[in-house]
Amino acid sequence: MECKDVSAEILYDVLHDVEYRKKWDTNVIETFDIGKLTVNADIGYYAWKCPKPLKNRDVITLRSWLPMGKDYIIMNYSVKHAKYPPKKDLVRAVSIQTGYLIQGGGPSSCTLVYLAQVDPRGSLPKWVVNKSSQFLAPKAMKKMYKACVKYPDWKKKHNPQHKPWLYPEQSTLPTISLSEVSVQHADSLENIDESCVAETKDDRGEVSDEDSVN
Repeated sequence: MECKDVSAEILYDVLHDVEYRKKWDTNVIETFDIGKLTVNADIGYYAWKCPKPLKNRDVITLRSWLPMGKDYIIMNYSVKHAKYPPKKDLVRAVSIQTGYLIQGGGPSSCTLVYLAQVDPRGSLPKWVVNKSSQFLAPKAMKKMYKACVKYPDWKKKHNPQHKPWLYPEQSTLPTISLSEVSVQHADSLENIDESCVAETKDDRGEVSDEDSVN
């Protein structure tokens, strides 16, 4: 996605800022950081809404990030943490490899490359997978772009100097040992059967991108 009027620095901040995500990401149910491994790696939790009658999903990931001159990279994959087992009312999804590459294009433009290799679990029917590929991912990126445009004004009013992803000394997260987590393999999770979900007329239509950030 080509982002005009948005610098690479702003997009990088938006992707990191958990408090701002709660404002612009209308699919989020709950998201928070669990702890840090190093100055540029942490463990986090994210739960999101799925279209009914599908069950909502959550994931625990090990995320790492790195500024590279004018470019930035953020990557994550799923891990298990004893204090955050799968919940009964949510399907635990698996991020095999997910992330963002932000390429700076100047003082007010950048390019975003989004990679998502995710096992949503749940024996989803093909039409759900197709819809996600065709509509939901592009919609999410458009929503992210709109959030970036509004971020500078929002951040001025919400702890503007607090950016622990840039300034590690600001982080108050507890330190987690790598021995406390392990890679989350999909085949070790319960498989919820959702293959009987029927497609409706609404599901066949295009997804609106009129969502805005409050």
